[in-house]
Order: sequence, then structure tokens, then C-alpha cells
Amino acid sequence: MGSGLRDRALWKVALGATGSRPGRGRSPCSGDRKKEAAALPGGPAGSANRANRPPERHSSPRAGAGAEAGHSKRALPGADRPKQRISDGRRAPGRGSCAAAPRGAAGEGAGRSASGRRSALGAPAGGGGGGARLGAVGPEEAGLPQGAGRGLSGRVAARRRSDGGPGREGAAPWGGEAGSGAEGLGVAGAVSGRSEPACGPQEGTAGAGAGLAGPWSLGCGPGEAEAGPTSRLGALRRPTFASPRFPRQGWEEPAGTAPGRETMPYLGSEDVVKELKKALCNPHVQADRLRYRNVIQRVIRHMTQGLDMSGVFMEMVKASATVDIVQKKLVYLYMCTYAPLKPDLALLAINTLCKDCSDPNPMVRGLALRSMCSLRMPGVQEYIQQPILNGLRDKASYVRRVAVLGCAKMHNLHGDSEVDGALVNELYSLLRDQDPIVVVNCLRSLEEILKQEGGVVINKPIAHHLLNRMPKLDQWGQAEVLNFLLRYQPRSEEELFDILNLLDSFLKSSSPGVVMGATKLFLILAKKFPHVQTDVLVQVKGPLLAACSSESRELCFAALCHVRQILHSLPGHFSSHYKKFFCSYSEPHYIKLQKVEVLCELVNDENVQQVLEELRGYCTDVSADFAQAAIFAIGGIARTYTDQCVQILTELLGLRQEHITTVVVQTFRDLVWLCPQCTEAVCQALPGCEENIQDSEGKQALIWLLGVHGERIPNAPYVLEDFVENVKSETFPAVKMELLTALLRLFLCRPAECQDMLGRLLHYCIEEEKDMAVRDRGLFYYRLLLAGIDEVKRILCSPKSDPSLGLLEDQAERPVNSWASDFNTLVPVYGKARWAAISKYQGAEHRGPELPNTASFASSGPLIPEEHKETVQEPDSGALMLVPNCQLTAEYFEKTWFSLKVAHQQVFPWKGAVHPDTLQMALQVVNIQTIAMSRAGAHPWKAYLSAQDDTGCLFLTELLLEPENSEMQISVKQNEPRTETLNGFISVLETVLGTIGDIKS
Repeated sequence: MGSGLRDRALWKVALGATGSRPGRGRSPCSGDRKKEAAALPGGPAGSANRANRPPERHSSPRAGAGAEAGHSKRALPGADRPKQRISDGRRAPGRGSCAAAPRGAAGEGAGRSASGRRSALGAPAGGGGGGARLGAVGPEEAGLPQGAGRGLSGRVAARRRSDGGPGREGAAPWGGEAGSGAEGLGVAGAVSGRSEPACGPQEGTAGAGAGLAGPWSLGCGPGEAEAGPTSRLGALRRPTFASPRFPRQGWEEPAGTAPGRETMPYLGSEDVVKELKKALCNPHVQADRLRYRNVIQRVIRHMTQGLDMSGVFMEMVKASATVDIVQKKLVYLYMCTYAPLKPDLALLAINTLCKDCSDPNPMVRGLALRSMCSLRMPGVQEYIQQPILNGLRDKASYVRRVAVLGCAKMHNLHGDSEVDGALVNELYSLLRDQDPIVVVNCLRSLEEILKQEGGVVINKPIAHHLLNRMPKLDQWGQAEVLNFLLRYQPRSEEELFDILNLLDSFLKSSSPGVVMGATKLFLILAKKFPHVQTDVLVQVKGPLLAACSSESRELCFAALCHVRQILHSLPGHFSSHYKKFFCSYSEPHYIKLQKVEVLCELVNDENVQQVLEELRGYCTDVSADFAQAAIFAIGGIARTYTDQCVQILTELLGLRQEHITTVVVQTFRDLVWLCPQCTEAVCQALPGCEENIQDSEGKQALIWLLGVHGERIPNAPYVLEDFVENVKSETFPAVKMELLTALLRLFLCRPAECQDMLGRLLHYCIEEEKDMAVRDRGLFYYRLLLAGIDEVKRILCSPKSDPSLGLLEDQAERPVNSWASDFNTLVPVYGKARWAAISKYQGAEHRGPELPNTASFASSGPLIPEEHKETVQEPDSGALMLVPNCQLTAEYFEKTWFSLKVAHQQVFPWKGAVHPDTLQMALQVVNIQTIAMSRAGAHPWKAYLSAQDDTGCLFLTELLLEPENSEMQISVKQNEPRTETLNGFISVLETVLGTIGDIKS
């Protein structure tokens, strides 16, 4: 009863202050708001007067608001309702007042926290809390990234307890708790608030998971929701910023704060680390397991966002001593990230990790062992060796999986140390483990450890054991085992077919990787049985077609490349399924190009009409590149089906599109050379197409056709005359040279029409043209004409077509064994030559890029003697790898130069002056650094150079030129006496000097 009477008294005080119930109209006492706001407990001057006010006046607006909110109906978000202010200038905390609170802030008092039966459906992200803002939830504390909380909509319900009365002066009317939210980072869940009898009148308990007390609930650091016995409402604080997404409604800014300005500390500042450190050290936070985990989650979130959180390393190490496995995972992730930065402190956590390796829970043991193996810091090898050996014999399969992979990690930590034979034997014995994942992990670890010895050895017992265990493996494991089985060669034909029978079921697997791996193993093992290889390729036709229609674009592209590879040996293998390779409008460009290439190889008498109609539609695609590829594909089919393709190409010329006309003319040029029977049709289609050609390739093709077959084209001289008149504005030298040749050829068969324009063109090319190649071509033709027409005809009147060239361009059927080893690799995707270059580059990437082919320097002119050319082309010099960006200071060079002896000295004859800039650029190409160099014309001229190879051998060089002697002296010093590398460096240096200078024998 006493509690009820107090509530009624609070109601009367609240109603007397507002003049009406909250939410029912505007207050008649709205007055001067600035002065009244200064008298509020939460206003700019209110905090100093809080302690001097009576308890009833101090809490009446909030208590009244809370009671009213408890009896009010459920408020919908965004509903239109009158905005009401109470007499002291603040918004009445009636319906929807919680929705007006800023993001991340709890409502003030019971009214702003939607106490009673209200639900804050329209509350901003993280808004609303229980009691006197003890349950404030903000996106920062909720484990969400900065800004993610703006889209969080949750339901916050607070239930008032009558046993938590108003209490002493300055105390919250009842304790509040932000209830359990969805656990995990970035998860928005329903957060319910309720009071707890265990909470004192001034304390609130934070919720669980992501929905915890926010950083703006109390005067302590972020995530700390503890209040001592002497805590007052004056100790409570609220955020002084406003979200631009949620405008301030009924919220007054404190004095001295600019409207809309955010005073929250910057996310990347040191304040974040200090606040998190304070929270991790707070005993009240440590006592609450969920709150403690939430602070650790915040540390991990900031770490993943790129902030330096190494300042809380010691606190995080202490947090690893817990039974909470989720907290252990978070802490171990942090320790593995920052262990290289804090190696001394990380060693303090080794004891905890070693202790966890003996934990009864296998998940804890595996987690600790995996974390220990991931600590990339010096001195950790001695600590992880024994736990790994114990893990290899552990009863739990999860621990054995981790321990097997830990062996490879430990080997990498040791670097170039010798392989532990006992460990290798232990891993070989684990190949018979009952857990299939342990078996696959053993294979991968052995492959890594024995990399220098050729990898894991697959003998007959191991191969048969792996084949028998294949059905129990997952798809990833099956693909790995199939790859390792390529190293085993059966010893008899009977054993071979037994293995093939076991592999037959994997050709029908639902995993494309397993199907391709089994197919490759079939092709390799049955290399002496071509009919078996053909049967296998027929059997995998279905899975390959399914992969070509896959939603995964990468898988589709790889499958198309392998289909083209199969068609090299089995032409028409997929002809009955040609419609599977029709392009869809939504497919990317690179897949469309591959399908067009496949369609060209599937054409036969039965489907040629359908394929040509499909390609004809592609010729008007919005993508110019794809349209041109389709036209070239029609040109390729025209070698077999000439009449149909020429008709389609002639119709495309009628579209008068520049990119289409250009490619059609190029196709006609190639077609009349390989198929002379279509020359007449092509010549009839050419007139009028010159108006739609602008690029150089199209112009060259048209000019060639007019020059070679100009006698069949009536307007050929007049088209060439237009080109001659515009020759001065032509920017491509290749077009000018093609025009010279074509006009001279046409002059031989139509001299009267071409004589005048030929003279004008020759005059321009000889007298005015700046390009030397065009000028030389013009001089050659002019002198050829002086020799006589018969001589011109003998040289220029070459055959106009060569049908036999088409046979050379057609790819002959290749045996399956020629590409079986490349199947299920990236060779079909890149091509054999390109993949070899990529693999070579990747293999040498850690050593630095290779030197350019030094023989190319020598081929630029006959300046280098034959003996030097032989030296340049030796493979030893090409094997030298000079490291780029080897920067040496002048002081270090001078100190090292005087401490070493001359390893090689040589004198080269030199003619003329040295150009320092040219020489320095040439040296940079081969990764030789210039330390110092004399200016041009200095007597004597000197230069000091440095270079370093991939093994760390340093080359210091001095160049000394005496002009009166016409010779250059070269002195080379090495920090390590290596004759082979020194000869390679001298060879490279000779090549550069031979290219720049004038070395004579």
C-alpha cells in the first residue's frame, strides 16, 4: 500500500507540473524555454542544483512520465501525434518519446525507457533502456560496427517491479537491466529489459551477448554499468551528440555544444584503447561473464577494422584464463595477431596455452594447440613440440587434425632445419587413422615437410589404402587424394584395371573437382589404352556439360576451356549438345567468347544452319567486342560452308555500323586468300563500305582488297584516290605503306586511272613524309619503277590466294596423351606457353624478377664482337638474379669498397663520350644501382655501381674512362668469392656497355 500511495503522489505531482496528462496537448506553462531548461536536472545549469533539490521535485517528472507510460496504449513508430512540452521546457515523455531519443541513448527515467507494458517499436538503433538509464544499449556496446546500429530495430520492453521503490535521494526508482540479446558480433536481436531484485536501487545489470549496456549509461567507461552506493542521478550522463538520421525531438543540447556536433571521441583515437583497457580491468565487468565477453568482442571488432589494439595485450592475456570457450577463441585470435609485435608478453600466455592443451574438453585442447602453432614469434618452437607430439596421439579426432597441421607449421617455423625423421614416420603411421580428415591432413603436412625431397611418397600399400578409404572422405578430401594418386604407377595390367574399377564411381560424383580429378587419373593411368581414354571422356560428357551451365562463372569458364581441350582430340564430341553452348544475355563477356569458340568447332552438316543463325544474332550485340568475335567466328566457319557465310557477311555490311563493317572487311580479306572461289561475291559486296571504316585494321584490309582484286571492282581507283588525297591527315604509317603497295599493284592493271595519283603519292612519301619506313618504301617503289614495268610485275605480281594455307591453320587431331597431364590444371585456361611463363615468374617472385634476355641487347646491332655475343648467350648469365631496389648509401658503399679486394679487372676499348643519363637508365633495366657518376665531359670520367643477387652476394663496380687512351677500365669487388656469379655479372655489365658504347674488336 505504501508503494501504491507513493506512486499516486508522484502522479499528482507530475499532473500538477504539466497541467494535463502527458501526450494530451501542449503545456500551458511553456514560457521562456531557455530559462526553464537551465533549471532542469538535465539542463546546462541543472547538474549543480540536483543535490539541493528535494527528492520529490527531483524525480517527479521522470516518475510521472514513467507511470503514464505504463498506462498508455502501445505507440506505433512514426505516428502523428501532438508534440507536448512540460512546464520546464522539456518534451513530455508520453507516447513515442522513446522513439525520439538519440541513437545509443537510454530514455531518461521510466517514461523515456518505455516502462510498463509499452514497446518501443519505433525506437532508434540501440535506444531505450530500463529504469534510470541503467539499461542503455548503444551500437558501440552492442558489438556492432560503427554506424551499423542505425539500422537496428529491436523491441525493448521494461517491466516495473513494485519492490524497487523510489529509494533514497538521487537513486533510481527501480533497477533496470538490458536483457539478453542475440549473441555474436553484429547481430540484432530482441532486447528485453526487466528489473532484478538482486540489483540495488542504484545498480543495473547489463544483458548478454550483443545487447549490453552502452557507453553512455553511466559516468564510468564504455560497457561499464556499475554504480556505487553513493551514486547519484548527477553521476548519470547522456550523449551530447545527435544522429543526422534521427533528429532531436524534445532534446536540449547542453551549454557550449554546437547543434548536431558529435563530441564522442574518434573511433581510432587512443581514448578507445584507454576505455577498453579500463573496462577490461574493471572487477564488476569481470564478474559478469557476458559483459566481459562483450568488451573482448569490441576489442576484436576494432582490431579487424585496422585499429592498433596492442595496448590491451596484457589485459587480453589475463582474459584467456577462463572456462568460456567463446571467450578463449576471441582472446586466442587476438594473441595470434599481436604476438609478433609483443613477443615478450606473448610468452607469458604460453603457460595458459600449455595448460589448455591438457584440458578435459577436446575443443579447448584443439583450440589451444592451434593457437600455439599460429604464434609467429621467435622461441616458440621449443614450447610447441611436445604438445604437438601429444596431440598426434590424442583420443579426440579434432585434436589429431590440428596436431597434424601443426607439424607443417612447426616445420616452417624452423626454416631450413633438417627434417625430423621420427615426426615423418609418425605422420606416415597416421595415414591409417580412423578419421578421414586426419588422413588428408597428413598428406598435406607430409607434402609440405618433404617439399625439398619431392613430396610424399605413394607406394603400393599407401595407394591401395587411400583408394579403399576414398568413399569415407568428403569431396575436398577425395580431390586431394586423387591428386596424390597420380604419383603411383601400377605394376601390372591387372592392378591397373582394379584401380580403374574403384575409380569408376567417382566419375559420377556431384562435385566437379572430384570428377575432373578422377578423369585425369584415368587418362594418366590408361595412357597405353586409347579406347579406355575415349570411353572415359564420353562418360564425363554429362558432368562437363552441367559445369558449363553452372551458376558459378569461374566454374563455367574453366569447364569451357577443358571442353575445347577435349575437342582437339575428339572433334565433334559435343556436337549433339551444341545448343548447350548458346550464349545467354546475362552471361559475362569472357564466357560468351569461349562459347563462340566452342560453337565454331561443333559445326557439322546437321547443325550449321542453326549455329549460323545464332551467331548472326550475336553480330548485333550491344558489346562491340562480342559482335566482332561472332563475325570472326562466321569467317572461320566460311572456310567449310562458304556460300552461306558470305551471304550473312554481305547482309551485315548493309547495317553500315563502323565496328561491324571493319571486321567484315577483315574477314573478307582472309577469306579470299584461303577460299578463292568466293572472290567474286566479295568483290561485289565491297563498293560503298569505305564510308564506314575508320580504324587502321579495316583500312588496311580494304586497301589490300582494292589493290589485289581491283580489276574486278569498278570504283577501286576512285576509292584509293580518296585515300591519297587524305594521306597527309592519316596517322597510321601502316595504312600509308599498304596504300603504296596497293596503288602500285592497281597501276599495273589499270595504268591510265592510277598514273597521276601514284605520282602524287610517291612525291609526298619521298619529299614530305616524316616516317622513315614509309619514306623508304616510297623510294624503293620509285627506283623499282625506274628499273622497268617487267621488273615491277616480277616482284609485285605474287599469287592472290593460297588455299593450302588453310590446311596449315587447321589444327590436326592431337592424341589424348599430349594434353592428359595438363588436364584439371590452369594450362587449358591460360595456354601452355603463358602458364609456363606465369609459373616461372611465381617461382622466382621471392628472389626478385629475372633479368631480361641479354641476347636482345646484342641483336640490336653489330657492335659487340662475336666472342662477347657467345658470352651473353650463355645460360649461366641468364641464371643470375639481381635483386631490384637494392639501395646502398654512399657511406656504406665507400666503407665496403675499401674493405674488399678487387675480384675482377678488365679494360674495354671505348670510343666517344659517355652519356650518363642513358647509361644510368640502361643499368636500371638490369637492376644495377648507380651510386655516383661524373658529369658528361669530365676528365677522367668515373662511375660507381652496386648490385646484389638473390643469394645476397654484393657486387661493387668502378668504371674509369681515360679519353686520351680510348679505353674504359672496369673493376669489380665481391663480398663473397663466387666465380660463377661474378662471371654472370660481368656478362650482364658487358652487354649494357656494348649496347650503350661503341665496343670494337
